[in-house]
Amino acid sequence: MKKFNIRKVLDGLTAASSSSSATASPGAPRENDAVQETLQSEHFQLCKTVRHGFPYQPSSMAFDPVQKILAVGTQTGALRLFGRAGVECYCQHESGSAVIQLQFLINEGALVSALADDSIHLWNLRQKIPAILHSLKFNRERITYCHLPFQSKWLYIGTERGNIHIVNVESFTLSGYVIMWNKAIELSTKTHPGPVVHISDNPMDEGKLLIGFECGVVVLWDLKCKKADYRYTYDEAIHSVAWHHEGKQFICSHSDGTLTTWNVRAPAKAAQIITPHGKQPKDGKKPEPCKPILKVEYKTTRAGDPFMVLSGGLSYDNVGRRACLTVMHGKSTAVLEMDYPIVDFLTLCETPYPNDFQEPYAVVVLLEKDLVVIDLGQIGYPIFESSYPLTVHESPVTCCEYFADCPAELIPALYSVGSRQKRQGYSKKEWPISGGNWGQGTQSYPEIIITGHADGSIKFWDASALMLQVLYKLKTAKVFERARGKDEKPNTDIVDEDPFAIQTLSWCPESRMLCVAGVSAHVIIYRFSKQEVTTEEVPLLEVRMQCELSDVDSPDPGGEQTPTLPPSSSPQESEPPPQPSAGSNSSDGPRDNIPCLQVRSSPLKQSPGYQVELVVQLVWVSGEPPQQISTLAINSSYGLVVFGNSNGLAVVDYLQKLLLLNMGTSELCSPSDAQKQLRSPRKARQPSGALCESNDGSNTSEDRCKSPTSDGKDNSFTRSRSSSVTSIDRESREAISSFLFCESFPRKADTLLSPCLLVGTTQGSVMTVALSLPPGGDQRLQQPIGIASCGTLVQLKGGILTMALLDAAGTLLPPSYEPWYDPNASDEEKVRRRRPASPPSSQEGQDCQFAVLCSEKQAKVVAMPSQTCLHKHNITETSFVLRVDVVLMGGANCIACFCANGHIMTLSLPSLRPLLDVNYLPLTDMRIARTFCFSNLGQALYLTSPAEIQRITYSQETCDNLQEMLSELFTPVETPEAPNRGFFKGLFGGGAQSLDREDLFGETGAGKASRSLAQHIPGPGGMEGMKGAASGVVGELARARIALDERGQKLGELDERTAAMMASADSFSKHAHDMMLKYKDKKWYQL
Repeated sequence: MKKFNIRKVLDGLTAASSSSSATASPGAPRENDAVQETLQSEHFQLCKTVRHGFPYQPSSMAFDPVQKILAVGTQTGALRLFGRAGVECYCQHESGSAVIQLQFLINEGALVSALADDSIHLWNLRQKIPAILHSLKFNRERITYCHLPFQSKWLYIGTERGNIHIVNVESFTLSGYVIMWNKAIELSTKTHPGPVVHISDNPMDEGKLLIGFECGVVVLWDLKCKKADYRYTYDEAIHSVAWHHEGKQFICSHSDGTLTTWNVRAPAKAAQIITPHGKQPKDGKKPEPCKPILKVEYKTTRAGDPFMVLSGGLSYDNVGRRACLTVMHGKSTAVLEMDYPIVDFLTLCETPYPNDFQEPYAVVVLLEKDLVVIDLGQIGYPIFESSYPLTVHESPVTCCEYFADCPAELIPALYSVGSRQKRQGYSKKEWPISGGNWGQGTQSYPEIIITGHADGSIKFWDASALMLQVLYKLKTAKVFERARGKDEKPNTDIVDEDPFAIQTLSWCPESRMLCVAGVSAHVIIYRFSKQEVTTEEVPLLEVRMQCELSDVDSPDPGGEQTPTLPPSSSPQESEPPPQPSAGSNSSDGPRDNIPCLQVRSSPLKQSPGYQVELVVQLVWVSGEPPQQISTLAINSSYGLVVFGNSNGLAVVDYLQKLLLLNMGTSELCSPSDAQKQLRSPRKARQPSGALCESNDGSNTSEDRCKSPTSDGKDNSFTRSRSSSVTSIDRESREAISSFLFCESFPRKADTLLSPCLLVGTTQGSVMTVALSLPPGGDQRLQQPIGIASCGTLVQLKGGILTMALLDAAGTLLPPSYEPWYDPNASDEEKVRRRRPASPPSSQEGQDCQFAVLCSEKQAKVVAMPSQTCLHKHNITETSFVLRVDVVLMGGANCIACFCANGHIMTLSLPSLRPLLDVNYLPLTDMRIARTFCFSNLGQALYLTSPAEIQRITYSQETCDNLQEMLSELFTPVETPEAPNRGFFKGLFGGGAQSLDREDLFGETGAGKASRSLAQHIPGPGGMEGMKGAASGVVGELARARIALDERGQKLGELDERTAAMMASADSFSKHAHDMMLKYKDKKWYQL
């Protein structure tokens, strides 16, 4: 997690990016002329691909029971649609207003959304990227509730004034038919009934509409006669209403925690009043009021008791209790506690017809930060295991890395160890939201996303083929002692909270080595193993990093560049950290030589997966807390880890468990004072960390989460300085910002490639450090490693962000690595193979490498070993770069940049030609700056909200193929048959009563609506509009087919009724004929 100066961010928001190119002087070598650059501007295009994670700030939900698609609306106007695993879609309302309600046109491939700005929109879901076909904006009334009956084109809209308007969803025009509030309620009522909170039609009679007003009045409205049949009054406010499927009863939930059941034909008094969570007094009085029941649903079953599901209604005595969902089934009542407040819930049923037995099988519960689906068919109501990656925000994301086209065996390996971490007790049934189809994408390469979190956890995600699935979760906090008591806190003052939060990480996919830095100035190195192991004692190194202010002319002889070593007796073992003396952390003196966190002393059981190899901790120095680690890198071929902060850098040999180098930035810049080679002696034991001299002052407050007091800083200074000079030093502090392990030429005169380390700083310096490695095998564990600083390679404007090496053909030279082996496998399997690290030496006087160096302001290409600048490009003058990566695109390499002013740019290599410059994303949140990252093959991502990952592409090929790669939401499915009404109901006219809404609400029957009431807005033009229109034709055909089906069904029912009457007539005729034959020959007196 890099630190950014917020002042710089704000300054760069409105600035426009500018670029200028400059080449080297005519006398400079131009070997790169032979490099054929294949990437052109037409290879690049920027577009969003998919969004993963939980919908941030959800506000509403709807479900299509035939298509099996779930829709979730948010407070920011976003619309997320979910089907089977891997079927996701994201849409956005332009206004950004909250989505207050969603209504599917069931099995039509369409969705109606109602927003808080009093607009309704019709979405076409029959195309892969849904588009709005129509919009209607109300001008004089505020929308409070919507209802769309099944297989109807007329949408009822209730308003804050208590009126109900009717909209034709095909044309999105208002009907002249209006139900006015003053006609719906009793004429003698003196007060306004309040907003409409519920609308639904009687399941058995489409001509009767049930209207619920907030004040507690419910009206059954006769649509044909345009009058109220019945009015039901209760003295508590209504929150929701639910019908029994036979249409003879309905249930209301109220603000005092009661449920009232009403018989349709008995409006005078409620048939039943219950308080599900109220205490029943013994003296027969009313139970004490409870919290409001915000929603109730009543679902019937053929075989048993009905289900009543409700949210809210808990007793006021339960202070601090979490939100609950109550399921009442027969005589049993189950109270299901939720982790977050409930936003909405829906009961999933087998049939879409409201006049049939509902047969509920699951409940979808939308929480503020989660989505839970409960299985109603199993005892104990277990939840379904989610098919979606909704746990991105389980703990806040603090850093993010993206790896496209990584080794193919990685995802199966991570999945195999991660599958053992899954929770038990889930429902055994399949995930019920199962609609849609996967896209037919051509992307087949493996992609992995790694997220670091505030609780110290790290998650590995499979991001292949535009999907996202969690593979494995690593908990780094297990390495440390936990606070046992509530008052006991970790021994850290550099963060206010979350002491285990992940700051940054370095991962080598080929060797599977992982290095993690946390905010408490700790570094943990992990190896991957498929076998479980118990570590008796966690290997630990404590490092003392300090830059002491001193005069340049009189350096302190004690501040040598000699490497510091831990107090260990052998390279394979590391003793526990020495306990601080009584005075080191007492009130008598400042803290000294103690880390911020305490590594656990008990044995650590490590499951298959990532297992601790070494823990490195920075310690307090004379009352000054350690500076947070700004960057780090790991190299499995060398067995080295390097990390840096505002004080300097440290190099650790994790194989020998040794600290090789602990050096200040200023010493690294000017090696003339210390040209001697630095080695890791095996005999000399020194205190863990030597003081590093520097002319720099203390770090600025932005470099840490919580700054120490000024008194502590002054105590650490060994000489007095004026406050003005000290402040200048603070501003000019040069911190480490970037590392690169490579095989290159550390010095100009070198002709042989050798291992080195490139170091970049916040002030634009790039320095080289030569590494001298012993041979592999046992000698690597016994012999010391030589380290020599070679001075500054080049200077750039702004802090260094990224460095890379290209060969003479312009191909990226990745750092060398050691192939993965299982450290806990048998000796026969543990074959250590180091990749050849020394290509043939170059011819004398000829450059054979290009160093690509990118800073916050510019990029340079430097020829190696001559160290001649071949190309320079000023990326931006008035803004600054937040993230830059050298990536592989279309078989060639390029530079991808994201600037604070929102521009995304790409540059060719090695000539640094601008290829793409798009003003895509103005930086509105530091989260974007912290999580934005590029990857190979035109992929990039960032966290667009605390819970959602937005993936984008800058590849023209991916943009062209995006339609094929995206999943389909709508699939042709036959609508289930309507419930059979039975012989007698058909014969005598019972069962559901239909209504010709066209005659009632159409222009001929109802007239025209007021033009000033609402404004019709057609859907967006262009290709999406054309697609929408085409899909609209399909929708019209589908509706015509449904109409024909309905007509055929009605004709069939008429045929059945006619056949029944004919059979009855035949039967009567037969009986009459038999009676005639019986009495034909008898006399009258014989009868």
